[in-house]
Amino acid sequence: VKISAMYAARSSLSRAAARATAQTQRRSAQSVPRFGSEEQMKKEAVEHLKARIARQKEIESGQYVSHGEEVAEMNKWIKISILVAAPVCVLTLAKDLLFVDHAHRKEGPEPDYMRIRNKEFPWECEDCELFNGECWKKCREEKAAGN
Repeated sequence: VKISAMYAARSSLSRAAARATAQTQRRSAQSVPRFGSEEQMKKEAVEHLKARIARQKEIESGQYVSHGEEVAEMNKWIKISILVAAPVCVLTLAKDLLFVDHAHRKEGPEPDYMRIRNKEFPWECEDCELFNGECWKKCREEKAAGN
């Protein structure tokens, strides 16, 4: 008995809420006028236009910002961005130049696992990497001595 009473109360509450939302929902624009005489339809169309214009004015009244105010706001954020970004860039550059050592390849021969080749490089010194100047120098010397 208790469960059916709770179900009935819940369903009546949901119906009341549905009725309340149906009554409070309002359409912002009706696109199709009601049928009637031509004068009635024109009058209704004018009323709809007036209602839409009034609604638009209502929306803009609280949120309207002039062009000058928008430009001033934009310039403010440009200045803030420059004042924040410029020092960050300068400090990052200084940190990289002064405090961070760049990792370079160690001097001397590389371990075998670092020089695994599936196929030769497509330039004259097939075993040399593109920017390994010492290897290129040795290769060219060997080719000059071999010719």
